[in-house]
Amino acid sequence: MEVPTEMQRKRTVVERDKTNIVSLSMNATFFYEKAVHFLDRYQYAKALKYFRRAMELEPENPVNHANLAGVYSELGDYRESNKILKKVLDEVDPSMTECHFYMANNYMNMDLFESAEEALVSYLEKDVEGQYLEECDDMIELLSIELNRDIPIKKMKSKEKFFEHDRARLLLEEGKCPEAIHLLKKIIKKYPDFIAAQNNLALAYYYIGDYDRTAEHIEDVLKVDPGNLHALCNLAIYYRQIQEENKLSELLQLLSKTYPYLPDQLYKLAMTLGLLGNHEMAYHHFLRLIKTGDEAIEPSLFHYAAVAAFNTKRYEKALNLWKQAKNLDAKEIVPNFFIEEFDKLITNQHIILSYHYFLPFEEHFHMLGKWKENVLNEWNTNHIVRTSLKWGLFHGTMTNKLQVLEIISFIQNKDVEDLLRKFLLEPTEKDKLKRMAVFLLRTMKASEPYEMITNGEKLNIDLLPLSNKLITWDEKWHLIINAALIHMEDRYDLQQKYELYTLWVHFLTMKYPNVPKINKPKGWSAALEYLIAKMYNVEITYREVSERYQISVSTIKKNVDLIKDNVL
Repeated sequence: MEVPTEMQRKRTVVERDKTNIVSLSMNATFFYEKAVHFLDRYQYAKALKYFRRAMELEPENPVNHANLAGVYSELGDYRESNKILKKVLDEVDPSMTECHFYMANNYMNMDLFESAEEALVSYLEKDVEGQYLEECDDMIELLSIELNRDIPIKKMKSKEKFFEHDRARLLLEEGKCPEAIHLLKKIIKKYPDFIAAQNNLALAYYYIGDYDRTAEHIEDVLKVDPGNLHALCNLAIYYRQIQEENKLSELLQLLSKTYPYLPDQLYKLAMTLGLLGNHEMAYHHFLRLIKTGDEAIEPSLFHYAAVAAFNTKRYEKALNLWKQAKNLDAKEIVPNFFIEEFDKLITNQHIILSYHYFLPFEEHFHMLGKWKENVLNEWNTNHIVRTSLKWGLFHGTMTNKLQVLEIISFIQNKDVEDLLRKFLLEPTEKDKLKRMAVFLLRTMKASEPYEMITNGEKLNIDLLPLSNKLITWDEKWHLIINAALIHMEDRYDLQQKYELYTLWVHFLTMKYPNVPKINKPKGWSAALEYLIAKMYNVEITYREVSERYQISVSTIKKNVDLIKDNVL
């Protein structure tokens, strides 16, 4: 029997195992992901190799060329980087105007300042999106110093629309969605290709619950730019909202294989994955952002990374990240809360933290109109909301404290009463806040007296009077307050209701002992509400308040004028 040679044995093994070979798809995406892997580890030579291979497989994709140019720039080969970037602009995709900015950076590093100026001006005059406007400001300043003259820029194309777009984004962040929608629609009408505005308009419609228009504007973006990451992330959030689980799962598979290079895209992806519950990938993406070493990193980024770490049960890492956030700005309320309450939070292994940079209760405060009916249940069942409410009342900003008082005014149980009584004994708290707490205790019908420390002295106080001049109190005066508060219930917040009370007491104090005779109590209640509405820019008319209180306009106006003449 012939014995097989070594080569024959190897061939036999290979042939026998052919059926078990798993096909590996080595397309451009594969090499791109490998390149990003090595780039994150600062292994530029290997990243260069894989980015070059991705470019060879997809030569028509300008991003592959730009990535390759970026690695050459990191390696200090600025000439080769610019050679590739120029090819993108001349042959591959002239609309990729950010390449002018990358070239300007490279010229700066080569001390070729006039060439840098030319590339920078080209970027500012041609680019519509304006992604690097802040960096351009710094570069313009440096070039002015080096060239000893001003940099002549005739027109900054992107800034024409960015000022209004920034205003719209600010409105969106403040929860003023109708105003943001109005402004974004105006911007898009003028600049129909402004994709960032389209994406934010989709978000604005999502926030107000208009999901049909949300989908419409996401589709508009994806028709023009099928790979737009911001739109794809918005689409994923939309799918979750309408419970399209199959479509969401398919899209999440795509997003989980996406490795953005640009910081704003990486941030959007990390936040989206976190909101959708993929905390593991969100954690790694947030860490990638932190590792960029950008000097402009905000404390909020460390917080988001800490939330992702906490939600993946990396508790010590989460605590360290919150401490890093605090080190960036010791006055930041959010990291302070999570550091101080950390030991309590980790006792509940089922807590999932939210990806928002404010105290946990604030998320509910911003949607208080929808949350009022459920506020007591949240207090009883949501440990982190209850903890943050208590913490916010004693350690938060003035705004936080007002928000807490507003929220707990809808709870009104023994726990809240005890919390408010404890707050009254805090020696460093402002008297106005304590007076509001007393006002709240009174509306809860908590038993008097109320012990309060004021000016270092503990006093047994009643809410009334606020002035020593008002030595008597007519029960009719209190009925006027109660009637106004009933009408104001769902229209005004706690602070505005308290201001109505103080306005009435101040008026009585100014008129005492010659207080007007109270013949029509509703007329005084209506007048007080009207004045508070005007003070806080709440839309109101004499006719409207007249109909609600069932009292004549002339009576209300007469009382309004009398109060204004004596107090305002």
